[in-house]
This record gives sequence, C-alpha cells and structure tokens, in this order.
Amino acid sequence: CGMAVNPDTLVAQIEGGLLFGFTAALYGEVTLEGGRIDQSNFHNYRLMRINEAHHVEVHIVNSGEEPGGIGEVGTAAAFPALSNALFSATKERYRKYPFKIK
Repeated sequence: CGMAVNPDTLVAQIEGGLLFGFTAALYGEVTLEGGRIDQSNFHNYRLMRINEAHHVEVHIVNSGEEPGGIGEVGTAAAFPALSNALFSATKERYRKYPFKIK
C-alpha cells in the first residue's frame, strides 16, 4: 500500500476485511425457495460475531513508496488462510464456499 499515512485505519481495514471474508467463507450462502431469496436482512443471514473471531495481528511493513490503497486485501486473504488452517487441523481440503465443516 506504500507509506501508511494512517496506520490505525489500515489495521482496522485489514481486520474488518478478514472478518468479512471469514463470514463469507463459513456462512455466505443465499438460499432460494419458490423462486425467492430466503434471506432478507441480517436477522436471517448468518454473520461471524466478534466473540467468534480470534485475535488478529496486523503487521505493517515500512515502505518508502508513495501512499496508495490497501483495497480488499483482508477479504481476499481470508479464504485461502482459513482453507489452509482447516486442512492443517483436519487433513481435509475445502474448495467450495461456504465451507461445510464436518
């Protein structure tokens, strides 16, 4: 991302992106019934809650590059990181989302 102008915001963006990605990988399923989507809002669409999230450490590497953006790095990194962690724990590969953990 180049020079981190506001490191706290960068850390928050990565943490939030990871939680969003973990939610999508674990629960991100939209179902249909009778041609209509079952989920209408957050009361019936599962999200990861803060008490379910593990501690995340974000390390910023100093850079002399011009300030840029970090984008959706946290969200994109969540899927393979979780998949690899699950493989390490269970020796089973999860390749379709949402992960159906046995």
